[in-house]
Amino acid sequence: MPDPVDAPGLSDLPLDDLVACHECDLLMRKPQLAHGEKALCPRCGYELYAHPHNVVERSLALVIAALLLYVPANFLPIMQLHLLGQSSHDTVWSGVVGLFDTGMQGVAVVVFLCSMGIPLLKLLCQLLVLLSVRFDIGRSYGLLLYRIYHHLRDWGMLEVYLMGVLVAIVKLADLASITVGLGLVCFISLLLLQVLLEVVMSPHQIWQALSGEDAHAGN
Repeated sequence: MPDPVDAPGLSDLPLDDLVACHECDLLMRKPQLAHGEKALCPRCGYELYAHPHNVVERSLALVIAALLLYVPANFLPIMQLHLLGQSSHDTVWSGVVGLFDTGMQGVAVVVFLCSMGIPLLKLLCQLLVLLSVRFDIGRSYGLLLYRIYHHLRDWGMLEVYLMGVLVAIVKLADLASITVGLGLVCFISLLLLQVLLEVVMSPHQIWQALSGEDAHAGN
């Protein structure tokens, strides 16, 4: 565990050698971790950061898989609705177009940004950041893109859109015949990959690699 900041001589250390707990705000010496180790707060036990193996390679694999799922998740039918002899195939994109055509342009723009635009931008930022670290090129641009990504994290709301789809399926189940489409499977897979990516892509190691402090972040 890291040493608390009130230890002798610790208050004289430069800020780069200190770390603060996100939960209890305890300021302490930043520990040097070997691969596979975790740093825990000595006061509350919160995990400060970890040093997992092959962060960049595993994160790249997840980002590429998520990008491959992006198109089918948004353009393949999420569900097929059969009512009174008529059938409709609904996709994420057709939902945005439908809102726009019915005069709710503002809502259509918000749905497009939160369910399609920003999630794609986040994935592209992550891809370029990881490529910057992996091939050691354009790290200044990588830092900028990683900052942009962190500002976008709260705006990609795939889980909210998914909950809306599930609620619609439950409410319409007694009124019409509903068939779940391949698009919903891809959409859920995309959401799960993004959640897993948040876990695997260690921010501490990525920041260190982009700033040139850790040349072996991908190992």
